[in-house]
Amino acid sequence: MRGRAGGLLLAFSWLTVLPVRGPENVDRHSAGRAIALAPIVGFALGGICAALVWVSVTAGLSPLLSGLIGVAAAALLTRGMHLDGLADTADGLGCYGPPERAREVMKSGSAGPFGVAAIALVLAVQAASLGQLAQQHLWWAIVIVPAIGRVSVVLACRRGIDAAAPSGFGALVAGTQSTAARAVWVLAAVAISVCAQADRPWQGPLVVVAVLALAVVLTRHCVRRFGGLSGDVLGAGIETTTALASIGLLVGS
Repeated sequence: MRGRAGGLLLAFSWLTVLPVRGPENVDRHSAGRAIALAPIVGFALGGICAALVWVSVTAGLSPLLSGLIGVAAAALLTRGMHLDGLADTADGLGCYGPPERAREVMKSGSAGPFGVAAIALVLAVQAASLGQLAQQHLWWAIVIVPAIGRVSVVLACRRGIDAAAPSGFGALVAGTQSTAARAVWVLAAVAISVCAQADRPWQGPLVVVAVLALAVVLTRHCVRRFGGLSGDVLGAGIETTTALASIGLLVGS
């Protein structure tokens, strides 16, 4: 129980700006526990964003502006690090050369044209989707979408995946997630998504399976391109999966 609590504290200290202190000594074992509990962090962030969007809509703001407020809150609560990972990953994928060259581009510290375009597109999709979900009173969908994004992280860190570098975040978490952990979170995401669309209970599970499959394909491509897994790839996976899940839950509405 103490190990799980420490893993949850570490997950919140890593993935949010909330004043939470994780264990002082972090090894691959404790890092793996934190990644396994990352979807819980997603639920918490989704609840906060849903509350802010609800308050904004109730105050008379437009759905789009309310969605922007929700997206801005999510970026602030996560230090913008997932967006930074999205930009770095897009720039790395957009450059020519071997994996070493791509990793150099990703570590340059500045966002290139691919990175800027990726951030603008993903944020626009997320904001518009959140606004439309709020307009249709699909509050549970807003809560679970960030959690689905964090399930993609559990899948990305599956055993057999190597890190792109011998040090850094990727080296701590790559290959730490068992088949059982991945299966539990996929089944949990499918189960909780049944209520995302009350009129079409099949749509949520279908969206979860589809977007997580796409996330696995994206991660596999990035691992091949960069020579392994990195924290930037995980951040990109969270942001893109969140955006795709939001779109999927709106199809047919």
